[in-house]
Amino acid sequence: MKTTLLSLFCAATSALPSPLTQQNAIPPFFLLAGDSTTATQSSGGGGWGDGFINTTLYSGAKGLNYGHDGATTVSFRSGGDWATVLSKVEEYKTDYRAFVTIQFGHNDQKASANISVAEYTSNLERFATEVKNAGGTPILVTPLSRRNYDNSTGTPLVIEDLADQRVATIAAANNTDTAYIDLNQASTEYLNSIGPVDAYTYNLVPDDYTHLNVEGSQVFGGLVAALIDRDFDELKSDGYVEVNATLLTALEEGKYFWP
Repeated sequence: MKTTLLSLFCAATSALPSPLTQQNAIPPFFLLAGDSTTATQSSGGGGWGDGFINTTLYSGAKGLNYGHDGATTVSFRSGGDWATVLSKVEEYKTDYRAFVTIQFGHNDQKASANISVAEYTSNLERFATEVKNAGGTPILVTPLSRRNYDNSTGTPLVIEDLADQRVATIAAANNTDTAYIDLNQASTEYLNSIGPVDAYTYNLVPDDYTHLNVEGSQVFGGLVAALIDRDFDELKSDGYVEVNATLLTALEEGKYFWP
């Protein structure tokens, strides 16, 4: 299934105009809030966050990854992680443009979490509102696709088992007039394009189809950066968020990339 980054953008970014349309000499500071599919690579998980911070930020742009293994929209708040993120918005907003990416869903959807889709949506809305009240810019992120495939038709396609959380994230963004990027749709289409054999090379360990190794973090961190650049084009034009040219071409052409 061939896809292009242009088609991903058409479906994967919000229709909201960027609130920052003019060239700005103040660099961004990205604070990443989320579960293990955002978090730093470890024995228990790992997501796109470090790849985004370490390979796409330039010219004084910086970031911190607060992704937490096992986190839900409830535990991230109750455990104190969210208070830390908000305190960092207050700390950095004077010298930087503070952005907070917010991506949950993988653990919220589990029956053991006892979080309804309505509660999940409300929790995301509250996160977004609190970032704005603290002086930052929230970006809601639909959850990264798992790399589980259905081959019942003879063409392997990703099982879209986060569809409800994707829709809820977009609804939360629309309800709060917040920008969002549709990472779920974009990652699903890219994984469908490259197929399971290549997709599995991004697994944290061979049988882990959820978490990313370092190389996978760079690929999907680059995808996140490309989607953010689409929604906040001044970040790209000002040289703050840039995707490796070879990776960007691979994403544009729906081809496998290994850093």
